[in-house]
Amino acid sequence: MWMQPVMIRSVLVVAFVVGMTCFECRADEKANRLTRPEKLAGWKLLFDGRTKHGWRRYKGGSTDGWKVEDGALVRAARGAGDLITEEEFQYFDLALQFRIVPRGNSGVMFGVTEEYVYPWQSGPEIQIYADPKADAKHCTGALYDLIPARIRAARPPGEWNELQVHYGPDGAEVQLNGIRLYRFNIGSPDWKRRVASSKFARYAHFATAKRGHICLQDHGSEVAFRNIRIRPIASDGSVPNPVTGRLALRPVRTFDKVRWAEWEPADEEGRIRPLRPIVLTHAGDGSNRVFVATQRGVIHVLRRTQEPQTSKVFLDISDRVIYKDRENEEGFLGLAFHPKYAQNGKFYVYYTTRHAPHTSVISSFRVSKEDPDRALPESEVEILRIKQPYWNHNGGTIVFGPDGYLYIGLGDGGAANDPHGNGQNLGTLLGSILRIDVDHTSDGRKYAIPHDNPFVGRHGARPEIFAHGVRNVWRIAFDRETGTLWAADVGQNTWEEIDIITKGGNYGWNYREGLHPFGIKSLPRDVKVIDPIWEYDHTVGKSITGGFVYRGKRFPELRGMYLYADYVSGRIWALKYDQAAKKVVGNYEIPSPSYPVISFGEDESGEAYFLVVSPTGKGIYTFERTAAGVTTD
Repeated sequence: MWMQPVMIRSVLVVAFVVGMTCFECRADEKANRLTRPEKLAGWKLLFDGRTKHGWRRYKGGSTDGWKVEDGALVRAARGAGDLITEEEFQYFDLALQFRIVPRGNSGVMFGVTEEYVYPWQSGPEIQIYADPKADAKHCTGALYDLIPARIRAARPPGEWNELQVHYGPDGAEVQLNGIRLYRFNIGSPDWKRRVASSKFARYAHFATAKRGHICLQDHGSEVAFRNIRIRPIASDGSVPNPVTGRLALRPVRTFDKVRWAEWEPADEEGRIRPLRPIVLTHAGDGSNRVFVATQRGVIHVLRRTQEPQTSKVFLDISDRVIYKDRENEEGFLGLAFHPKYAQNGKFYVYYTTRHAPHTSVISSFRVSKEDPDRALPESEVEILRIKQPYWNHNGGTIVFGPDGYLYIGLGDGGAANDPHGNGQNLGTLLGSILRIDVDHTSDGRKYAIPHDNPFVGRHGARPEIFAHGVRNVWRIAFDRETGTLWAADVGQNTWEEIDIITKGGNYGWNYREGLHPFGIKSLPRDVKVIDPIWEYDHTVGKSITGGFVYRGKRFPELRGMYLYADYVSGRIWALKYDQAAKKVVGNYEIPSPSYPVISFGEDESGEAYFLVVSPTGKGIYTFERTAAGVTTD
């Protein structure tokens, strides 16, 4: 979810023959290609899948011992020698896939110079060692003889693994199959201590070069590499913003003259108590009122004006909602008005109850017949209760679809890496998007199951599930014109993604994070997953906040684009998607200061807002035009 960083969020195999070992699989047609987001974010291929261009043997000599077979760079003969890039790099993100035979030994080095006999004497080596008896300091993923791999994250010999290395001015990090193994900072006291107690202590220039080569090690074993890609990082830690252009818009504060009823910026003990606006929406009843819900459990109603006003408390259930700063993915998280609210006065909320540990509740309430700006706390009818194993990854969006059913976005239950496998378990509601009928009841439930839900009648599956394989969707939204369901799914360690949600769809978590392999289990051949339409990596941003497709009238240049942001980097974007062609045709920056956007909202006319936590209560923003038109790159 958007808050996770604050609490500190297609593997088809390639056939190749090396020596006497044969891997019986076909080449992956997607291998050795960059996605459009990767290209825009500054990634480039170090291996094109066809030639050894860009590589040479360490200290010169023939590279004939390395061959290109079925899109992989294969160590194919004894005495092949270590390969290094022709180019040198200072700061970079590196990603590659490798596979190795049982008990095989190899490695990937960086910062390599050619002043010593062997590359490992100058550049740190990330171990590739397919020996189940290897200790943590020498197993696959370990920084050889320096930093142990705290988790065994390698897949079995013969399967493809993905290695990711971030080496920047902010330090370094190594991941294997999407799982973070360790962080380190070359030159730090801890680093110097480790080197001094290792075999590298005798080499005065070990890991001291400001620029160096990437090296693929020949350690006498059959090994193959593919999808080798790199992105240089600037000395200030920045990378290109993955955009195709820039919209001539900028954020501007709105509703900044509101006095929030019953809210004070500090509690009785003087501790700061910021306003946490988590939902901004409308009732769809023609009143043009704006409803703002806070994470502590209060819904305010506002007139849509910039004149001074005092909000009215529409509903206060703070006595039922639990929120803690240290467990800040709980609390009041969702609000949706019934499509027939003007007739029945019903609306629905999603909150974490204080009366049971880590438990999400979805309830209905009714508005007062005497006062349209006041709901009845005593009218609560609990619809659904969901036990969560942890306090994070609660999801929390509820929204009515054009079919009149209530859709519920849930996370995988929390912790990290989906330890219970909920994303791929149809027997639990977690890690899914639900679809229920709140206008009827059946089978002892306070709701009914739509007869065309995709898993109705499947043994062991929860019939409420509409789609699954998500990690922590924050948020989901229907395009009010096309009916398309959009979702932003917060990533684990590397990739944030945007999905188009379809009935019965499996979005891959935790076999994949975005388009990329995750975890020690490969995607089974009989499991079909739906690719995200867009993704970005954690050097660009670390926690996606999903918005909605803009259908307002103020900004024609924004119409039809999906608004989204990153909570950590503070960037705001608008994504243009061609629904007929089923592809993204543009990703536009909305220039702004770095705002930690926690949620987007729209009013009854479709105009856009975004929300930030504010100690002054002035945390609602909209947009204004800075010049005419759109600037494209």
